[in-house]
Amino acid sequence: MLSARSLFQEIHDSDQAFQLFCSIAAKGEDQGGWENGRIARLVADQELAPKIARHGADEDKHGRIFNALLHKRGLHPVEVPGDTDYTMLLERQGIGLAHARLRREEPLTERDVIVYLAHSRVTEQRAAEQMRLLRTVFGGHPELGRAVRMISADEDNHLAYCHEELLRLAAAGHGRQILRILQQTAQAEIRTYRAVSLAVMAHMGEILRWPRAKAAVLAAGVHGVYGYERFGGGWRRMTTLTMPQKLNALGGPPPQEVFA
Repeated sequence: MLSARSLFQEIHDSDQAFQLFCSIAAKGEDQGGWENGRIARLVADQELAPKIARHGADEDKHGRIFNALLHKRGLHPVEVPGDTDYTMLLERQGIGLAHARLRREEPLTERDVIVYLAHSRVTEQRAAEQMRLLRTVFGGHPELGRAVRMISADEDNHLAYCHEELLRLAAAGHGRQILRILQQTAQAEIRTYRAVSLAVMAHMGEILRWPRAKAAVLAAGVHGVYGYERFGGGWRRMTTLTMPQKLNALGGPPPQEVFA
């Protein structure tokens, strides 16, 4: 019977599939680290800048963790197929702040900050949910458990921070603009997530030599998630804002990194 647990276990048990999985994850985290680092340098708000920098440092740490998991298996990162590059596929649709914009030494506008936070709120929702799933599957695993628990906790903090900062800006009179950008971002994200999920499943299917019936069932599951998110209202969870229980989640110094 197909399940998330059996699927992830199959990927974990194959060196080649695990290598691709961790390489995709590490590249996404590295891109997020660079983006947040640049934004922290360009943002004028001196209270917000350290939180963005902390966000970027966390993403860099996650990239190192995925690379460390590869190293422990005697593996090296591999080239990531373009059709699995979630971050760049979103950028090509005009979602978030373009890399070309971030490379310029120009201070970000207030709208730029809202675009950044809305993009982060949506994508961190996805990241937090995925890591909670991995924590359920591998949280007690002797090799992966500490890594997935650490990353999952960070993603929950990132999501809480996005909620809090967007609510602060909404209270300052930007509520309608924030909602509009969140909705646009969520609609693009669910399309991109479907495309990337199908691409990842296709590459994994080739590596693991899945029979056509199994590949078809998994693809149908991806389309089913998209249908719920696009037409069943699932996307709304990405556009609501709720004050988190944990406030100032990215305030203060980052916790000491204990994974190596």
